[in-house]
Amino acid sequence: MSRTSQRSTYRVLAGIAIPLYRLVAKISWRGTENFPATGGFVVAANHLTEIDPITVAYPVYKSGIMPRFLAKESLFRVPVLGRLLTHIGMVPVYRGTTRAKDSLEAAFVELNDGGAILVYPEGTVTRDPRMWPMRARTGAARLSLQGQVPVVPMAHWGDQNVLYRDPQGKRTFNLFPPKKVRVLIGEPLQPQDLMRPGQHTTDHPTADDLNYATTVIMDRITSLLSELRGEQAPSDRFDPRARKESR
Repeated sequence: MSRTSQRSTYRVLAGIAIPLYRLVAKISWRGTENFPATGGFVVAANHLTEIDPITVAYPVYKSGIMPRFLAKESLFRVPVLGRLLTHIGMVPVYRGTTRAKDSLEAAFVELNDGGAILVYPEGTVTRDPRMWPMRARTGAARLSLQGQVPVVPMAHWGDQNVLYRDPQGKRTFNLFPPKKVRVLIGEPLQPQDLMRPGQHTTDHPTADDLNYATTVIMDRITSLLSELRGEQAPSDRFDPRARKESR
């Protein structure tokens, strides 16, 4: 599908989703001036609940940028939804398979074309019962380092008052009245900001390079969330793998 067709489909879906979203959420944001005016970039955000993809995409879209998500491949096999995701250029993520590299290659193509890729580094809704960002995967860091594009950190707070998921996975909806949702967008992190001491190149980052860069990204997201919440973030970051929890 051509970019023109993708944009047309995107606008139609946004025209449906945004009014529905605004029935349950009163959103406000700060920091859209931090979105790069030219060139591709990655937006990395915390993940509170299943409705916050709209929260994250909304300020990007209203800034005149058509954002694309890295989305779980299983979503592309859902009838109707999968077709829509394909039509608007979302990128499927193939985890734990021989096709895992296809996701990154598709994302690099979008970034090279000057697009914006939205990533949840945590990979799923946070399992931290305190609702702080948990230990993350390294995909956002790899996209930035190897693609030589900035990462724009973003934090949001309030979605969980619309749809709350407890640590056991039980969901609670509270749709009315509309809940206050706030978004804070930070200054871009350039690839050189993500390089660890002694690292001389970003072409082939090692596991240590990627872990360091991911920590820098998550620290910045956590700092933004701390500002939104008006609370000090905990010194420890929740690690579902250490607790043998599934993502």
